[in-house]
Amino acid sequence: MKFSARFLELIIVTAVLLIDQITKLIIQQTMLPSQSIEVIKGFFNITFVLNKGAAFGIFSTLSASIRKPFFAIISIIALALIIYLIATSDEKNKFQRASFGMILAGALGNFIDRIFLGEVRDFLDFYWNSYHWPAFNIADTAICIGTGILIVNIFFAKGPIENETNNENTAS
Repeated sequence: MKFSARFLELIIVTAVLLIDQITKLIIQQTMLPSQSIEVIKGFFNITFVLNKGAAFGIFSTLSASIRKPFFAIISIIALALIIYLIATSDEKNKFQRASFGMILAGALGNFIDRIFLGEVRDFLDFYWNSYHWPAFNIADTAICIGTGILIVNIFFAKGPIENETNNENTAS
């Protein structure tokens, strides 16, 4: 069975968004904020963190009356940009579609948290000795992986100039 790139994108958005929201709900219902469960000693914990700010807690100290509308507006702009990029991108490029699907799902997952909770639920806590990477979630992971795939695709995908050159060579 052959899937279109748009269908692949829909599957990715749905799956990632569901996994993100379900894992956050499980953590929220089974742990207290700041509670930590050691998974791999010296490397990985499940630590429930409510992040009022952006990545790495940036802007978390702003008052709620400024922070909440600020992040809502920024999130809506980011979602609109992602949707625009999806609408104008190459429908046949499955890597690009998959990357946009992951980025959109991640953005939606964190947007849902911000709108309904006013903060984002994080819980993946990696560290080495005393160095802790800030806790993150499945949505953040999807955004990073999607961005990585998109960057690789940009550098290694055949562009219009290369395709035109190939077409000219085969026509002669």
